[in-house]
Amino acid sequence: MNTNTLFASLFWGSLGMGCAIYGKKQGAVVPLFGGVALMAVSYFISSALHMSLVCGGLLAGIIWLRKWGS
Repeated sequence: MNTNTLFASLFWGSLGMGCAIYGKKQGAVVPLFGGVALMAVSYFISSALHMSLVCGGLLAGIIWLRKWGS
């Protein structure tokens, strides 16, 4: 594990934790499960570039579903 992967994992995992906490407090399913997915992706993908691409897509999906999904 190199430094870039460590910082990317810290960033995306923290963002996922924030989304999960927000989703739990607001009673919103999309941010809750999206935050859990962000944390899981940052745990399972070992490349910083691939992790950032997948997490960026997940975050865009969370925002899109939260805004226009329901």
